Amino acid sequence: MLQKPKSVKLRALRSPRKFGVAGRSCQEVLHKGCLRFQLPERGSRLCLYEDGTELTEDYFPSVPDNAELVLLTSGQAWQGYVSDIGRFLSAFHEPHAGLVQAAQQLLCDEQAPQRQRLLADLLHNVSQNIAAETRAEDPPWFEGLESRFQNKSGYLRYSCESRIRSYLREVSSCPSLVGVEAQEEFLRVLGSMCQKLRSVQYNGSYFDRGAKGGGRLCTPEGWFSCQGPFDMDSCLSRHSINPYSNRESRILFSTWNLDHIIEKKRTIIPTLVEAIKEQDGREVDWEYFYGLLFTSENLKLVHIVCHKKTIHKLNCDPNRIYKPQPRLKRKRPVRKR
Repeated sequence: MLQKPKSVKLRALRSPRKFGVAGRSCQEVLHKGCLRFQLPERGSRLCLYEDGTELTEDYFPSVPDNAELVLLTSGQAWQGYVSDIGRFLSAFHEPHAGLVQAAQQLLCDEQAPQRQRLLADLLHNVSQNIAAETRAEDPPWFEGLESRFQNKSGYLRYSCESRIRSYLREVSSCPSLVGVEAQEEFLRVLGSMCQKLRSVQYNGSYFDRGAKGGGRLCTPEGWFSCQGPFDMDSCLSRHSINPYSNRESRILFSTWNLDHIIEKKRTIIPTLVEAIKEQDGREVDWEYFYGLLFTSENLKLVHIVCHKKTIHKLNCDPNRIYKPQPRLKRKRPVRKR
């Protein structure tokens, strides 16, 4: 139990009201909260408004002063910002007045700037022509683009292909690094990668909302979410964007990075070069390096805020650099009769 009471802001799940409560322990705050909201104390619990973390007596001292908590009764659940956004989205199935009221309640709250930014992005795109696909259906979206681009998916596929092609150009510029003796092998590996990329159209489907689920990085509606930073379980900024919605979002999406988790310049290419130089009769597994350089196995879409110019300190798997060598079968000795 704390010597000095901790002050928190407390709300109940289905109540628009919020109260300041002080207590020296989690149990004391829970007790006062149940009295304030006239809820049964048995089966009730407290959690952080921000992410839904359930409070315990051990965790309570680390909660900052004036933190916002949610009081839950038996059977209720809270998942943080996601729950608030879900409550807002439910208004889409109600009259327009309900939508406006739900949006105003979320945007005027002083808490959770991350939630407010996500909601503002959503509101900005609600009225946009997201479903439109062709130049005829949404002419403003195509302003500034060459006339050869007649649909949104086609342009975004081209955008992704251009990024992948730039990675291929970096690899193609490295034959001199392996020395004269190994250049033939390097060109063989490079040729295999080029052939594979052509067969999959340079993985342009990653940005194509019309592609199959496993072949794209977005929802069927065209929403992309930040997949970084790589040293976290998920993006702390919670950024999302739909470049199919309007011209501004299309331009902004070009600032998002398609980053390598295992770094391309510092790790993958030098490891590939060294493997070719030191292969000593072994066959370099070009498909492993292909996956690291050009596929979502090692590529993640990252908002510019989460793009860190630091060394990721991840290495290639030493057991996958070369293809496994076939084991020679031992001849069984002939039994004497």
